[in-house]
Amino acid sequence: MNAPDKINQLIKSAEQGRELVHESAHLHVTGKAVYTDDVPELAGTLYAALVLSPVAHGELIGVGVDKAAILAQHGVIAVYTAEDIPGENNCGPIVHDDPFLADKIVQYVGQPVAVVVARDMLYAREAAKTARVLVHELPAILTIDEAMKHGSFIMPAKSITRGHPDAAIQEAPHRLKGQTTCGQQEQFYLEGQVTYAPREDGQLTLYVSTQHPDGNQREAAAALNLSTHDVEVICRRLGGAFGGKEGQASIFSQSAALAAFKLQRPVKLRVNRDDDMTITGKRHDFRADYEVGFDDQGKILGVDVVLYSRCGYSTDFSGPVNDRALLHIDNCYYLPNLKVITHRCKTNMQSATAFRGFGGPQGMFAIETVIEEIAQRLGMDSLQVRLANLYQDPKQSGNPESMTTQYGQQIEDWVADKIIDQLQVQSEYQARRAQVQAFNATHVHKKRGLSLVPLKFGISFTATMLNQGGALLHIYQDGSVSVNHGGTEMGQGLNTKMAQVAADGLGITVDHVRVTGTDTQKVPNASATAASSGADINGAAINHACLQLRERLSQVAAKHLGCSPTEVSFAQNHAWFGSASMPWKDLVIQAWLDRVGLSVTGFYKTPEIAYDFNTLWGRAFYYYCYGAAVSEVEIDTLTGEWWLKAVDILHDVGQSINPAIDMGQIEGGYVQGMGWLTMEECIWSGKGKLLTHGPSTYKIPVAGDIPEHFHVKFFDGSNVKPTPFYSKAVGEPPLMLALST
Repeated sequence: MNAPDKINQLIKSAEQGRELVHESAHLHVTGKAVYTDDVPELAGTLYAALVLSPVAHGELIGVGVDKAAILAQHGVIAVYTAEDIPGENNCGPIVHDDPFLADKIVQYVGQPVAVVVARDMLYAREAAKTARVLVHELPAILTIDEAMKHGSFIMPAKSITRGHPDAAIQEAPHRLKGQTTCGQQEQFYLEGQVTYAPREDGQLTLYVSTQHPDGNQREAAAALNLSTHDVEVICRRLGGAFGGKEGQASIFSQSAALAAFKLQRPVKLRVNRDDDMTITGKRHDFRADYEVGFDDQGKILGVDVVLYSRCGYSTDFSGPVNDRALLHIDNCYYLPNLKVITHRCKTNMQSATAFRGFGGPQGMFAIETVIEEIAQRLGMDSLQVRLANLYQDPKQSGNPESMTTQYGQQIEDWVADKIIDQLQVQSEYQARRAQVQAFNATHVHKKRGLSLVPLKFGISFTATMLNQGGALLHIYQDGSVSVNHGGTEMGQGLNTKMAQVAADGLGITVDHVRVTGTDTQKVPNASATAASSGADINGAAINHACLQLRERLSQVAAKHLGCSPTEVSFAQNHAWFGSASMPWKDLVIQAWLDRVGLSVTGFYKTPEIAYDFNTLWGRAFYYYCYGAAVSEVEIDTLTGEWWLKAVDILHDVGQSINPAIDMGQIEGGYVQGMGWLTMEECIWSGKGKLLTHGPSTYKIPVAGDIPEHFHVKFFDGSNVKPTPFYSKAVGEPPLMLALST
């Protein structure tokens, strides 16, 4: 075995695929983890609360509130409205059409109208709650049907057409039409929206529970007419986010920043759960109207789908969410003749926002509904219909386009067919299907169902410029390493994985590495932690930083080991040349003595992306994730009660960086998706008020909803792209496995 092979083996046995415990797990379970609301408060800290619109649509009278009446309330220090914002009044992450304080008009029940600042949080909240909003109510558009009737859209429709769908449908042996809907979903993060804003000497520091510190930094600077370097955003950890803190955290961070800027005092804004759910946006709910033509085997010959999404009052992320629904309408299926269009409906409700899957679940829901309807019409097992429509190798199909998506991307890493075959065996699908049929034949009111649904999910931001990441690495004289990157740790284990990547990149054990809190003054211009890209782009940026440090340290080690720098390898806390080695700590000290820089920045941009989001054409994704799930359910047809009896999942994570964390993400993603599809429901009054604005009225899955038979396994594969450890993203894709429920 030559030296490089030996070292690679050492590295692999040292770090790759280690099931390390989440780096903050011991803090989580003991209550010692410091979240934004736990940051020690400076002397003189004030507290803010938001005055909310009581109507879905209306014109504000004057500035919208009686400032004098609010200031007369006990403990109130100040009241700010849109007129007090010195710069841009915007929290829209893409299109600047979303004021963080309503200006002249209100467009949903719960829209912030004013910021109340008081000596105590209780005083601020009480004054905000009792404040009277001065508004002339106007008619509101609340539903998709009303939006379509009035031509109310936040942006123009987009569509993709492939082949000749109309002719294919008309000429098909079988045709059917239908309509289906999938509802909204509340992110229901454990930690609510919160910002703490201390200020010193013209610089504003914002501690924010956010997925996108860079966005909070830029938008606060713009609102206050400051330079970006005058605002620092820090986020050590979030207590969950799921997309709900990607763009909408700015509503709260900017309100707190405004008050701190005006008063020259530290200000904290932490909303309670009811206000949080009332103010913030949900997953987009969709309606899908479809017409499909198919043959006797269930093969789809042509399909026409019209998607309608309820976007709320501003653009927010509705553009890319709806685009991704178009890009994932195929799921795992080759659709030779396809027409799909999305209408982005503007309604007087909270702006629907990012949520795990980002439009992919809604698109897949539509095509999987079509698959089920075809199976029902033909009296077939829906799995057979799915198998009949899978993408195929052109060499087998004889069709050069049978592995090309409707947006023109060639699929290079197809393994969905292998996953389906393996899961059928592992789950004993055929035997269990027979058992289900026997149960249904002997039970009148209780019925069971069994479904196997596959998954293909593209990984990358569809906005090409967002596919970049940065990192900052320091090596200290004792050999310890500090890592900072642009991603945010929201419970998904990103920092644990990044510590493993850094340790692997330097050839040291992970106990040498500490990942520090996200800070815009350490890694600037970072993309949001979203689109399942956190480990990919930040890990690759860390690898780039490690490469630079290895090159520097190789020069030092080569002098000690008597070889050329290119012959030096790093593993197991040593620099190696053959069997000779130099301990890591000795190497670092020598590097410092030799005046070698031990601090570097790393940068990465995802290669190969060549996608035009105006035409929806090109290579939209760097690679795909695959998986499949078998779910067995039982329902009481008289009462509507249902039970999830068993779940079997086989998921493609490539070469896992940390199998324990990935397993948790798969299990959690599935359960969250199951909640969306089966029990979570946002209920609105006829006047646009959210009635399910707390845990007493909004049900999410709990431990009792999880079956004892919950078997998750990894597909034995590797990423075809050189991601860290050749791993694959695991944040969003598992949610869509719940379509099998």
